[in-house]
Amino acid sequence: MIKENLQHIQQQLTGTAARLVVVTKTHPVERLQEAYDAGARLFGENRVQEMAAKQPELPADVEWHLIGHLQTNKVKYIVPFVHTIQSIDSLKLLLEIDRQATKHDRIIEGLLQFHIADEETKTGLSLPEAEEILGSAEFRACRHVRLTGVMGVATFTPDEDQLRREFRTLRGYFDKLKALYFPEDAAFREVSMGMSSDFPLALREGSTLIRVGSAIFGARG
Repeated sequence: MIKENLQHIQQQLTGTAARLVVVTKTHPVERLQEAYDAGARLFGENRVQEMAAKQPELPADVEWHLIGHLQTNKVKYIVPFVHTIQSIDSLKLLLEIDRQATKHDRIIEGLLQFHIADEETKTGLSLPEAEEILGSAEFRACRHVRLTGVMGVATFTPDEDQLRREFRTLRGYFDKLKALYFPEDAAFREVSMGMSSDFPLALREGSTLIRVGSAIFGARG
């Protein structure tokens, strides 16, 4: 079933610039291997401990994305292998990623996470906070973390108009930051938005990375 679900989603990405991040939280390594065997290569985890435990059990060419909230004291556990940290929400976290990545002589990609949902429980930056980070001397001194775009989690709602507004807000933030801070940087290109329930809408609003778990693996037990 995992293979069929993956193929169904990949078909919906045909003709778009978007890629699929398979959200693997709480699923055992055997099911991740099944997704890998069906062609999935980008895996997204919410929790550091879970990602660090699964990574050695899977092939080396998996591109690991951390998509959950990351505490600075846990950065060191994933820096040896993580490809992209999608949930950068403070200058402090950005600097810690750079510091730890320097020790391993790696460059880690990162997305600035914005608060776009109508829910207080969701974390993320405001546009002024992001601009403060990007305008800082500390950020400009970073050599081992490369910002490649933005990420946001929309409100959990069936209201398509609201979702469309939130996705357009995030896309607008991306366009503004690209123009102001990354005009010549081809690597700054990612807009990570859209999950199992709303990714077709996110694709229409310009998502380049969709984060899908339950539509592939089924509901978590």
